[in-house]
Amino acid sequence: MVTTAIATNQGPASATVDLTAVKARQQGAWSSGDYAIVGATLQIVGETLCEALDVRAGQKVLDVAAGNGNVSLAAARRWCDVVATDYVPALLDRARQRAEAERFDLSFREADAEKLPFADGSFDVVVSTFGVMFTADQERAAAEMVRVCRPGGKIGLANWTPDGFIGQLFKTIGKHMPPPPGVKSPALWGTPARLAELFPRTSIKATPQNFVFRYRSAEHWLDVFRSYYGPVLKTFAALEPPAQAALERDLVALIGQFNRSGDGTMVVPSEYLEVVITRH
Repeated sequence: MVTTAIATNQGPASATVDLTAVKARQQGAWSSGDYAIVGATLQIVGETLCEALDVRAGQKVLDVAAGNGNVSLAAARRWCDVVATDYVPALLDRARQRAEAERFDLSFREADAEKLPFADGSFDVVVSTFGVMFTADQERAAAEMVRVCRPGGKIGLANWTPDGFIGQLFKTIGKHMPPPPGVKSPALWGTPARLAELFPRTSIKATPQNFVFRYRSAEHWLDVFRSYYGPVLKTFAALEPPAQAALERDLVALIGQFNRSGDGTMVVPSEYLEVVITRH
C-alpha cells in the first residue's frame, strides 16, 4: 500500500526512516475512499496473471494485499484453494461480497504483508496484483512471500513500472506532496533490477504488459480517483485550494500525454510488469 505522499526516489531507504509511521499513513490512505471502485476495473490483470502462472485446480493460493480480491477470484474460478489477505478489513469485505455473489468459497484473513500469519511453505502459489509493491518495508514483504511459498512453488506479481502512466502518476503526486526522505518508491517493484534484489536465489520472468484505463474523459478519471483512490484523495485533502488546482492541471496534462483515444474519451495504456518467480 502507499503513503499519502507516494515515494518517488529511487535510492536505498535511509536507516532513519520510521517504517511504522509510514505504514500507519499507508493504512490510513488505503482505508479512505473506496479502492474497490477502482480495483474492480483491474480484474483482467488477475485473470492474465493466473494464466501466466499456469495455476492448477486444487493448488493452495495466497493473495497478499488482495484489496477487493481480483486475483483471488481469478484463482477461485480455476478451482484453487484461495486465501485472500489484506490489512484493510473494508477491502476484504468487498472481496467477500464478490465471492459470495459468484458463489465461490474463499477464505479471508486480515493480515500485514510484512508479517504473514502462515507457516513456512504453506502455499503452492503466492500472488499480489498492485498490492505488495506498496509496502513500507519492501525487503521484509518480499521475504515473507518467499517464506510462505513452498520450494518449487511460484510467486506471481503485477507491478506498475516507473515510466508507465501510474508510475508517472506517483511521480506527479510526489512533486506536490513530497514523500518522507529515504522512503523507497513502490514503482521500483516494476523494474527487473529491483526484483532481482528482492527475490535472490529464485528464477524470475518479468514481462511488460499494459492495462488500459478507459474512462468517459480525463475529468471523469480524475473525479473517480479523487473520490475513491485513497492516495489521490488524501493528497488533494492535504493541499490548499490553489495547490489542488495545480495538481489537477498536472494530472489532466499527464493523461493528455498518454491518451490515445482521439475522441475525447480516455484510453490510457499503463505499463506494468507481469512477474512469475519460481522458488528454488
